[in-house]
Amino acid sequence: MVSHRPQASSAFDTQHEDMIHDLQLDYYGKRLATCSSDATIKVFEVGPENGNQTLSASIQGHEGPIWQVAWAHPKFGAILASCSYDRRVCVWKDVSAPSGQWTKMYEYMGHQSSVNAISFAPHELGLKIACASNDCCISILTWRGGGDNDWDERTVPNAHQIGCNAVCWAPAAAAAAATSQAQAAPGVQARLVSGGSDGAVKVWKLEESGDLELDAEFDATYRSSPHSGWVRDVAWGPPLGAPPPTN
Repeated sequence: MVSHRPQASSAFDTQHEDMIHDLQLDYYGKRLATCSSDATIKVFEVGPENGNQTLSASIQGHEGPIWQVAWAHPKFGAILASCSYDRRVCVWKDVSAPSGQWTKMYEYMGHQSSVNAISFAPHELGLKIACASNDCCISILTWRGGGDNDWDERTVPNAHQIGCNAVCWAPAAAAAAATSQAQAAPGVQARLVSGGSDGAVKVWKLEESGDLELDAEFDATYRSSPHSGWVRDVAWGPPLGAPPPTN
């Protein structure tokens, strides 16, 4: 019998000293970031041939297991975010790309418990991160365009009744280019989905004020047939139809 199970094209030793929790390729698929319970992030240069991965950086700064990493869109530079059991969200910047000298450009310490998930918004919305925490809150962190540490910080208290496990931004709903790296493009609808230990999935709309508003229509629909256990991850499907033209 012929097996149709997918086969890994290559495997390599990440040199982590404990369990790996997440790995993400950058926008171009040329860099791979991994994170682990050993409280480190490792960045690899990925070559075109199988098995050609070179460790370019080992980033330290968290004080507990790192659950997720996420790459920003390259229009903002080489930027990587991480979240950890230590209640912190860190944003890292490669100050000498592509050589791999990373520095911490920003740290958010507003959560009261483990930060379980992070998600960068579509680049049309500016440099913006959503964070999900065990403290039942969602935070929205937006770079205002000044110095590296110039961020707007918003929190949605009691977004979930027990804890929030996952967040994911919807693809941009309109085609437009941001007028600056920090400013959201006009006419772009921003939506976010979250999942929690309370079994709930919630859709949020980002208002012009920067606050999140619950999508009451989706909430009512979901309540008619909810999950019976923890929601550990959420994701949007790709937008239907032809992609909008780009310059």
